[in-house]
Amino acid sequence: MTGVAIVGAAETTELGVIPHMSQIQLHADAALNALKDAGLGIADIDGVATAGESPTGIAHYLGITPTWVDGTSVGGCSFMLHVRHAIAAINSGQCTTVLITHGESGRSNVGRGSFRGMGASTLTGQFETPYGPMGPPTMFTLPVLRYMKDFGLTHEQLAMVAVVQRQWASMNPRASFRDLITVDDVLNSRMIAYPFHLLECCLVTDGGGALILTSDERAKDFPNPPVYLIGTGESVETPMVSQMADLTSSRAFRVAGFAAMKEAGIKHKDVDHLMVYDAFAHLPIYGLEDLGFCERGEAGSFISEGNTAPGGSLPLNTNGGGLSYMHSGMYGMYAMQESVRQIRGTAPAQVDNAQVSLCLGVGGMFGASGCVVMSRAPH
Repeated sequence: MTGVAIVGAAETTELGVIPHMSQIQLHADAALNALKDAGLGIADIDGVATAGESPTGIAHYLGITPTWVDGTSVGGCSFMLHVRHAIAAINSGQCTTVLITHGESGRSNVGRGSFRGMGASTLTGQFETPYGPMGPPTMFTLPVLRYMKDFGLTHEQLAMVAVVQRQWASMNPRASFRDLITVDDVLNSRMIAYPFHLLECCLVTDGGGALILTSDERAKDFPNPPVYLIGTGESVETPMVSQMADLTSSRAFRVAGFAAMKEAGIKHKDVDHLMVYDAFAHLPIYGLEDLGFCERGEAGSFISEGNTAPGGSLPLNTNGGGLSYMHSGMYGMYAMQESVRQIRGTAPAQVDNAQVSLCLGVGGMFGASGCVVMSRAPH
């Protein structure tokens, strides 16, 4: 894969609680902000990809006549897969300029459709729901409890994930929560579903974001520095968290991450900045290990020792993540937005001389993954 860059990137004008905008309006707001960022108009877009809404609805609402569309929906990492698919479409000539949108009224529930995939006749509905799970906090407990038993991860180490994320968020004016917290603060917050305390669970907010991709031959003709896409990967494992091949490791993380790094031609030492989708506090731990930045069982200590914190050797989730920045339900777009900011050099908590950013997403309860490697230089 060669030759495609992000030339427009923006989030919605507001983030947090936005009861005066419907979900499709959030998509449109993000799209228009990204178009402005790129100096483009609606007529310049001939490719549309989205999840949560249909590409048909988004194209109609914005007045786009596309020659390529993608409605791949595998949860919160869907937008990483859209990036990968858009690269292939641009390189094959199916379209020239792709708009990828996300918008979600996760908190206000204005114009938001019902959650799909949990009906009585689905695999999850037949084989997990009868045992009483009540949404992601109760389902994501299964892997982390197995991990804690097998590798000795402590509650204090798990809490440190949230503490470090808040350190990054404290430097971000758009973060939902900016006040610094301690391990005791996390462990004294309300228990949601053992072992997750409130501060170890993602936020529930409204917002959105959008990206615009085009060939790198055109990339230097835009107002902002291009962010080159040098490697991507994708995979899925299972819609049922109980059926993971190994509860202590995500196969989808490993497959998508390996593919992206191989395609980018990079090694771990080449990565200056890392984003790992953090719907709950254990996900960065899995991400660090499944990507190969840490040995199995060592990521908890790696984070606790400050390696991913401001000033650490591997800056991770520098926007504050889903735990402190924002999380409308499908967080992958926000992770990529932060990678773009870091490569452009415009992030609120900017990493010095960030040349390569790796962004890893999850869909469902370790059900899917997408991985995107971005760079200041073309492949």
